[in-house]
Amino acid sequence: MISVENVSKSFTLHNQGSTVIPVMAGASLHVAAGECVALVGASGAGKSTLMRMIYGNYLTASGRIMVGDTDVASAAPREVIALRRRTLGYVSQFLRVVPRVPTIDVVAEPLLLTGTGADEARAQAATLLARLNIPERLWGLSPTTFSGGEQQRVNIARGFAFAYPALLLDEPTASLDPTNRATVLAMVQEAKARGAAIIGIFHDHAAREALCDRQVDVTGFTPGLAA
Repeated sequence: MISVENVSKSFTLHNQGSTVIPVMAGASLHVAAGECVALVGASGAGKSTLMRMIYGNYLTASGRIMVGDTDVASAAPREVIALRRRTLGYVSQFLRVVPRVPTIDVVAEPLLLTGTGADEARAQAATLLARLNIPERLWGLSPTTFSGGEQQRVNIARGFAFAYPALLLDEPTASLDPTNRATVLAMVQEAKARGAAIIGIFHDHAAREALCDRQVDVTGFTPGLAA
């Protein structure tokens, strides 16, 4: 479902004499439907960079990134938008939403964009928010006013609202108390059971052991660090 083939990446520092810093070379990994793969490696090794390339936030210098039938590395912007709408979900550590949009609508949006009726979308959003212990009195407020842990749970609810065939998870259990952490682990297991291909960054060792079928050490793709 997700296939990364010989991908490389560099950053150009235009304000420092156009210095080019190579950050990744020869990155390759494959994730099948129903499989969860953890990206591991030291801080700065490129875990988040690789995930952002898979999602299409960063351009690649070379190689292919296939998600389903779409090569993210060469796709047009409209193709990436379509991929994100129906195929590839992304749960980051940070909630980025338009201020003043109610929480329930933030969570319902992925369903509305894929054709679910407004009432059904809001009902499903309400179920997820309740499951993640967001008090109902907050659903009509913007999540930008919430605590960090509450914002993360809203982000998780939004990311799991639509049944994406592929998911990228960036520290989904960070900042969560034991009860909500257990809920999120169950949600990831359910996504695996329905056949989602998942790539995750988990600094939570116990969560990684519970969820992941195998690990890929991105240090092997980092110029100057690879063995």
